Amino acid sequence: MEEKLQETEDISLWNEYKATRSPEIKEELILKYAPLVKCVAGRIGIYFGGNVEYEDLVSYGVFGLIDAIDKFDIDKGVKFETYASLRIRGAIIDSVRNMDWIPRSLRQKSKELEKLYADLEHELGRSATDEDVAKKLGISTEEFGKMLNDINISSLVSLDEFLEQNYDHGVSPKETSKDMQPEGYMEKAELKNILVKSIDLLPEKERMVISLYYYEDLTLKEISAIMKVSESRISQLHTKAILRLKGKLDRQKNILLD
Repeated sequence: MEEKLQETEDISLWNEYKATRSPEIKEELILKYAPLVKCVAGRIGIYFGGNVEYEDLVSYGVFGLIDAIDKFDIDKGVKFETYASLRIRGAIIDSVRNMDWIPRSLRQKSKELEKLYADLEHELGRSATDEDVAKKLGISTEEFGKMLNDINISSLVSLDEFLEQNYDHGVSPKETSKDMQPEGYMEKAELKNILVKSIDLLPEKERMVISLYYYEDLTLKEISAIMKVSESRISQLHTKAILRLKGKLDRQKNILLD
């Protein structure tokens, strides 16, 4: 009953703002949904480790919230929280990228590491350890750890987005129906199956981070508390897991295309 009443009050508030564009109501909406910014900033923090302060992420996210409030259309039947979360996340990512503290060499290194993980694990028949990868790179494990911290941001694309962006081969805008391109959908389904199996084969700690982050929707701070390791360590485990998974998916994509 209370939830229904709250929903009615929310609709009334949005309708009033739509009609008046009142600065006072806008401020009320910003305060009402401020916790959403903190939630999104807390989750996206896993990609940045200690490179960007949580408070800065929240500040960037507020601009996304304000933009969402200005552009939200209640008549479209979409929940504001869903719409705003995407805007907030986008504002944070854009702001960090505009800082341009990620050299192109690091972006390239991220792609190289994806391939190295895939090739090395195929060769070894098991998950590659930090020592395995560092040896292949000709650097110390300490240097490898620093490299992982530096490229956290390069793994910013989520696994779902990664699949969407990379596995609709040869499908033009005019050829998007399942009837016209069934092989494309079968390929994506197969790759998602490979992703699930690949997650199961991750080292235990990396698998736990992926599970808590993507399936339990926990924040970096919450995962850190559960696993009793530092937030930067959680970010590092997440980065390694994403590099492994992307590498395996890329390897499989190349096999399917051959």
